[in-house]
Amino acid sequence: MKADKYGSHRVISPKGLLPQAAEKLSNDPHIFDNELLIDVIALQPTATAFGRIKRECGGDKEKIAAAILDIVNDRGKFQDPVSKSGGILIGRVKQIGADLAASASVKVGDKIATLVSLSLTPLKIYEITDIDVDTEQVYCKADAVLFETGIYTKLPEDLGDQLSLALMDVAGAPAQVSVNAKVGDTVVVMGAGKAGLLCLAEAKKRVSPTGTVVCMEYSDQQCQLVKSLGVADVVIQANGQQPLEAYQRYMEAMGGKLADFAVSTVSVADTELATILVTKDEGMIYFFSMSTDFVKASLGAEGVGKHVPMLIGNGYYPGHAEIAFDIVRREDKLREYFIQRYCK
Repeated sequence: MKADKYGSHRVISPKGLLPQAAEKLSNDPHIFDNELLIDVIALQPTATAFGRIKRECGGDKEKIAAAILDIVNDRGKFQDPVSKSGGILIGRVKQIGADLAASASVKVGDKIATLVSLSLTPLKIYEITDIDVDTEQVYCKADAVLFETGIYTKLPEDLGDQLSLALMDVAGAPAQVSVNAKVGDTVVVMGAGKAGLLCLAEAKKRVSPTGTVVCMEYSDQQCQLVKSLGVADVVIQANGQQPLEAYQRYMEAMGGKLADFAVSTVSVADTELATILVTKDEGMIYFFSMSTDFVKASLGAEGVGKHVPMLIGNGYYPGHAEIAFDIVRREDKLREYFIQRYCK
């Protein structure tokens, strides 16, 4: 039987909504003819979602597992009830609906990463077998369902499962850098976590040879990492939650030159104004992080008299998976860091 291509047939409540906005989905693993069934290997929650759960559980692995199971059992999907964000997963194709068999770019048994959020993906977890609290990866026995419009990518054999999983969670961020950063631009990346490092590396490629890439990061350790990787021209240690102080440090380091394009990748709240202040009028900001409060961003920009277009952190861009894969293939130091960090 064929169902709605957007997955509305899986919505239990409230009726009339699409799966991401819904509070509860049917996670029945018996698929419709235009759905794909996945045998899940691991989940990669967003840094915002996992970080909140980890803090609430005091970093205890068993409590984190119980909290994730409670969410999935209640909602039929993994969607953090506070941030509303999800993440992505990797797994093997278990079954292909009859209507998709001819057009699918995969076959049963292929390893794939989903490129749509867990916040809209029907998920049934049978057992959580392990959680890496450091890399925020959740290994489990589970079934997941992709709708007809659900996008995915085959995992590249040269990078391995753990690295691919880590990259796919944030692949949308460097893709937007590849589109919006131009030769000669000043590009600022707020945050030097996984997404931030990929954005910095892509920005270096796009603005060279005359542009400038600036990293603004709170942690001294991450600042030193950025310097060692060589992915930024200027590294500024600053707390984005203190916008005026961060702005002053930026202006001192950059001699008053504001950013043409800024990307916020931080996974904590209240950094919107710092990003806005360091961006010039008619520049552009990409708020990638799910910690972003878009009311604070829009009204904050208005309040400081900034006329700056702002992009919402849509994690999808055509070809974004390959852009992320290509970054780690060409950046030897960055690839080695990610391997040491995520491949255990």
